Amino acid sequence: MLYCRPPSDESIYSDNEPVFFQSRNGPILPCLRLVHQYPDLTFNKVTVDKGAIPFILGGANIMCPGLTNPGSEMPADEDGKPGLNQGDGVVIYAEGKEHALAVGVMNMSSADV
Repeated sequence: MLYCRPPSDESIYSDNEPVFFQSRNGPILPCLRLVHQYPDLTFNKVTVDKGAIPFILGGANIMCPGLTNPGSEMPADEDGKPGLNQGDGVVIYAEGKEHALAVGVMNMSSADV
C-alpha cells in the first residue's frame, strides 16, 4: 500500500509521489526519496560498515556482522530496554556516506544483535 502526497500546488508537486509504503503487515516505512529530501526528519537509524555497500545495493540482506563491525552504529540500549525492537522500521546508512542507502525492518532486536 502506498501513501501518496496529494497534488495540491502544481508549482510544488508535479504528480502524486509516494512518501510512505507498507509491505504486507509490516510497519509503515518512508520512501528513500522522502528521507533524502528531508534528512532532518527523525527515523530509526542504523549504520552498516562500508564493506557491505555493494552487497546491499545488489539486494542482499543485512546480517548482524554488518551492523556490529567497526564503523557501524546502532541505537544505544537504555536501562535494559533495546534501542530497537524486532519489527521496527529503520533507515539504513553506510559508514562515511551522507545519504541513506535503504529502508528496512529489524528481524531481531538491537539487544539480540
